[in-house]
Amino acid sequence: MPHTLDATAVRAWCGLALEALGRDRERIDAINVYPVADGDTGTNLYLTVESAARAVDAAFDGHAASGTEPGLADAIGAMAHGALIGARGNSGTILAQLLRGMTEVLAAAPGPAPASGTAERDGEHGAAAVLARALRRAAASTYEAVAHPVEGTVLTVATAAADAAEGAVPAGGVVAVARAAHEGARKALDATPGQLAVLGRAGVVDAGGCGLVAVLGALADALSGERTAAAGGVRIAVGAPAYRGGTDPATVVTEAGGCGADEHAAADGPAFEVIYLLEADDGAVARLRTRLDGLGDSLVVVGGDGLWNVHVHVDDAGAAVEAGIEAGRPYRIRITHFAGAEAARGPAPERAERAVVAVVPGDGLAGLCAAAGATVVSVRPGEPPASGELVQAIRQAHAREVVLLPNDADLRHTAAAAAGQARTEGVRVAVIPTRAAVQGIAALAVHESGRTFDEDVVAMTSAAGATRYGELTVAERQSWTMAGVCQAGDVLGLVDGDVAVIGTDPAATALDVLDRMLSAGGEMVTLVCGADFSQGLADRLERHVRERHLAVDTVVYAGGQQSSLLLIGVE
Repeated sequence: MPHTLDATAVRAWCGLALEALGRDRERIDAINVYPVADGDTGTNLYLTVESAARAVDAAFDGHAASGTEPGLADAIGAMAHGALIGARGNSGTILAQLLRGMTEVLAAAPGPAPASGTAERDGEHGAAAVLARALRRAAASTYEAVAHPVEGTVLTVATAAADAAEGAVPAGGVVAVARAAHEGARKALDATPGQLAVLGRAGVVDAGGCGLVAVLGALADALSGERTAAAGGVRIAVGAPAYRGGTDPATVVTEAGGCGADEHAAADGPAFEVIYLLEADDGAVARLRTRLDGLGDSLVVVGGDGLWNVHVHVDDAGAAVEAGIEAGRPYRIRITHFAGAEAARGPAPERAERAVVAVVPGDGLAGLCAAAGATVVSVRPGEPPASGELVQAIRQAHAREVVLLPNDADLRHTAAAAAGQARTEGVRVAVIPTRAAVQGIAALAVHESGRTFDEDVVAMTSAAGATRYGELTVAERQSWTMAGVCQAGDVLGLVDGDVAVIGTDPAATALDVLDRMLSAGGEMVTLVCGADFSQGLADRLERHVRERHLAVDTVVYAGGQQSSLLLIGVE
């Protein structure tokens, strides 16, 4: 059913946009040819929206602590601020400015905008008109942020979305406006190869615009309550010769960079991308724009109220940073060499050949994986790691080749985004799709750095895939499951992610789950005990396996995880 344009809708929008960009990230990365063919537009957009989503979640958590709920202004403001501080690359910086432009209008709206489909129920198109004005302001603000706008980029797509949104106001409410904006953006995206020569030669659409279509589709879905607009992705090729020799155009995406910078950058532009947050007043930023415009191209400066995100391509990275110091206080400085080598931060120690990075819950598992030589990202219940944390762990591993074990099905997009970012820094990364910590343990057990990278990844993937995983946890609320209705406090036994057993006694439930998992055979059982699972219960399970399932070995670890009573692996 349609939803109100309020804080809850903004939160849903963030989640759906993150999901859509996670699904399309690699396709968008693949078409990155303008202004620099560095293959990171989809990744940059994902990281930017991820930061925005986390800021919105934090706003909700902050209000929940005081027993209140955030308003539309709080939520959309948090989304824009999160995008600003987490913006990556041309595309992410432009998206942050789009969200800021929308915030300027939506934050001043008198109240929640009803998602009705008629002008009468919308109070003389008030809600629809507000959303249309927000999209118009968003499009206009991008032109203000870009030093040298070029058509055929995300700027054009944003303007077309605003045009279509305004045209839909007389006929309906905010859902109709959002859907019209998405459709207008999609049509404009299809036309970008005819507007920008580099896209036409590559036979692809603009990558930044491609990401904006996904984001607007998520907005339409959040307001309509339907999963239709952003579900199928976007068409990224137009049937011309493929960009990267021999590649099927249907699988290629090129980047207009999410930026309206000069086209010459695509061929022989500056060597470095420089990005930093800057605390400065408006006058200093105006002078900074002039200074940076003379140093390089692809200049985008977004923000306001004393906080700015600065993005520029230059040959002299030091001069770009010095200009920021003269303007105010730059921080979170990121300098990337477009050749895909190391970030330009001075000499680094020699890299190891290969490393494993593992995401695990609980100190016990962290110690176990660290003892096996892995770089560990330890997580707490309800606090999944951001892709930036995974990128940092990959950097800390300081290896030429890294195997990443996310150990959680919900982290697949986050891990993929982190791997994509690390690859731009010259690290070869393979993500093994481990869905549980016990699969990660199995993969780590067969890891051998003496093999070739590909052989090692295949062996670790095979070991993880051959491991069925189970879990014992406690239901927090009444809900429907695959095994029936559970009540708060029930003990749930999961097999491969689905609830298979609902019980009241942890021991009996664990035994039932074990028997179900071993009914299909197995050679090794791994039990990882949570903080609230006693050693006595673990001993009982081990005896049960030894007595009832002959020739099956059992190994028990004290995992210490708070998120579940017990993790079970069967190989």
